[in-house]
Amino acid sequence: MKKTFLILVTFCAATLTLPAQNVIRLAPERGDMTNKIQTAIEKVKSYNGRPVIIELQNADYHIYRESSSHQLYHISNTTSEQENPNQTKHIGLWLKNLQNLTIDGKGARIITHGEITGFAIDQCKNIQLKNMTITAADPTVPELTVTEVGEKHMNVRIHPQSKYVIENGQFSFIGHHWKLSKGIAQIYNAQDDITWRSWSPLSDLQKAIELEPNLLRFIYNQPPQAKVGMVFQMRDAIRDEVCGLIQYSKDVTLENIHFAFLGNFGLVGQVSENLTYRHLTFEPEFGSGRTCAGFADFIQMSGCKGKILIENSRFSGAHDDPINIHGTHLRITEFPAPDKIVLKYMHPQTYGFQSFFQGNEIEFIHPNTLLPLATAKVKKAEMKNEREIIVTLNRTIPQNLKTIPNLVVENVTYTPEVIVRNNFFSRIPSRGLLVTTRRKVLIEKNTFFRMQMSGILIANDARSWFESGMVRDITIRDNHFIECGTPVIFIAPENNRNEGYVHRNIHIDNNRFQLKGTDAIHAKSVDGLHITNNLFLTPNNAGIEKLIKIQECNDTIIKGNIVHETNY
Repeated sequence: MKKTFLILVTFCAATLTLPAQNVIRLAPERGDMTNKIQTAIEKVKSYNGRPVIIELQNADYHIYRESSSHQLYHISNTTSEQENPNQTKHIGLWLKNLQNLTIDGKGARIITHGEITGFAIDQCKNIQLKNMTITAADPTVPELTVTEVGEKHMNVRIHPQSKYVIENGQFSFIGHHWKLSKGIAQIYNAQDDITWRSWSPLSDLQKAIELEPNLLRFIYNQPPQAKVGMVFQMRDAIRDEVCGLIQYSKDVTLENIHFAFLGNFGLVGQVSENLTYRHLTFEPEFGSGRTCAGFADFIQMSGCKGKILIENSRFSGAHDDPINIHGTHLRITEFPAPDKIVLKYMHPQTYGFQSFFQGNEIEFIHPNTLLPLATAKVKKAEMKNEREIIVTLNRTIPQNLKTIPNLVVENVTYTPEVIVRNNFFSRIPSRGLLVTTRRKVLIEKNTFFRMQMSGILIANDARSWFESGMVRDITIRDNHFIECGTPVIFIAPENNRNEGYVHRNIHIDNNRFQLKGTDAIHAKSVDGLHITNNLFLTPNNAGIEKLIKIQECNDTIIKGNIVHETNY
């Protein structure tokens, strides 16, 4: 098969006069395909930017951690230096300095083995990945189902894909060079089709006894916090790999991809431009019997620009937020010259990548009011170390700014326009969608089914997660919120001093709220909040004043809404 692969590549190289026919066809083989796929990707460079398609087949392609490309990447919202001192990623498909490339799976299944970053797209332009499934042979979120609960024991059925070992009565899940004996858990309730964070069956586990293959008895010193039929999903807390990374890239499209398992984090786009996610499925494969598809978030967009489009997709079975779109506030730690500042990444899990470039516009933001104080442009930016960036500006820094403790900066240039439409969200223990960007945002025709927290959160902070920024134009319309946690739409900037409005121009129109209680919308510090023509279905006899809570807002319009009491 190796000779066949080389012949196909040679044939494709002979067709350079017809760009549409620059195709590298990669047939499946048994065993490890990591190096063969990477060889095809490296071959693309010889086309010198002309359009190339790498075609797979409707078959399985196995990629392994030990054969992957080992590259150092610091990725937003993943792990701190203490959690993971070695930030080397193990990358299955590594795309760097490429352009005009399409990888067409033609129905292929990419099956990962071990903790691995499925793909990385770095410093690329016009890249498309489509028509494939990405899954894991050994998902790092193993599952079990409770079959019996006693006073100090429970019997559990281990999912066939979740391997385990019992050594001297001590139980551990195992995978390809990984092991899990403690950690975090959440429960899936099939009757209500929901998940929530919970007690872990691995907590205080005294002994495990194998009754038969995959049927075990767990013994405890106290009653287990479980009921028959509960499905437990377990994992550790270390996000040392991601499913996919897009960094310093432009015009990247992911289309018609089934992400059956994302470990140990989701898709991260950082410092990139124009990212499109269309017809994606984040959900276990049908018939697999699994209930979890994601170790943490599904999509995390950090410090991007241009347009982010997420549409016609399904998000089901994450361990954290399906979509989080934000920038990053960096704190000023020094003023080494009249036109220089030293900026520091403050949150432990975000650091190490350059997020300022020549010509970028920045704003100085007060950490307590979250209001802009002054603007400047970047003349030069260099990494001082993994935590700090030295930025030279095009102006002298006003003296009054230097007296403000914990002053932060946001890169205004790297703030995206966002469209999130025609998506379905379910089996989520947290929020459905987080978005904080000053450019135009449209959230429409989505269904949020039983989020355990808010369906939509609009935050902005400079003292906790340091996720920026202010909203200036957002429309939330024609969405269906079904029994979500409250408040269903939560506008909650983390300013602790009210000296002006953090967010502006938020329109919530023609949505359907199927409520569990009475807390539908809670908004703080908004200038121009319009809540119109929405339908609120509530089991309580409540007026609109109980459903909508407003704090420190201006130019608020609440009209045309209908409240209907239900008995479901």
